[in-house]
Amino acid sequence: MEKSDDHHKTSNGVSWEDGSTGIRTAETMLRLAPVGLCLAALVIMLKDSQDNEFGSISYSNLSAFRYLVHANGICAGYSLLSAAISAMPGSSSTMPRVWTFFCLDQILTYVVLAAGAVSTEVLYLAYKGDDAITWSDARSSFGSFCHRATASVIITFVVVCFYVVLSLISSYKLFTRFDPPAIADSNKNVEVAAFGS
Repeated sequence: MEKSDDHHKTSNGVSWEDGSTGIRTAETMLRLAPVGLCLAALVIMLKDSQDNEFGSISYSNLSAFRYLVHANGICAGYSLLSAAISAMPGSSSTMPRVWTFFCLDQILTYVVLAAGAVSTEVLYLAYKGDDAITWSDARSSFGSFCHRATASVIITFVVVCFYVVLSLISSYKLFTRFDPPAIADSNKNVEVAAFGS
């Protein structure tokens, strides 16, 4: 159910749903920015390998880094697709599209956050080692590998920041535009809002 028009105006009186060119352009740019960042993190990690007298290592040897590559690829594709859709006039005017953006923004925020977090844990072990199990640090042996992996993880966390902002925007658009779903009480035939009023 759609709310009345006065509930979804911004402070200057422009509605998110009216498709204001400035607001639509800003959202499209916010959705487009992670594409380049995701691709940069992905390419840095894909090219991350090192051979020396201690052996060889590649991103594909570590499942956390493989997950980071896949997550960045998925997020780059979604960002490109969502930017194209949000650039179209009237693209956020229907309830299914607003819900779809809200759900996918949330899911991909957590996907890319998990990829960054698990890769950070691996990098922590690579830099510090683990004395309890006599695992020495890998940075002294594979320094350039660790530095490139660190750069990829840092870029991934910048992507997380973009997705957090996008999640906030999509949730604002959803919850200011549409009323909560109503639940019918079968005993009294009264509709009750599912969320607090």
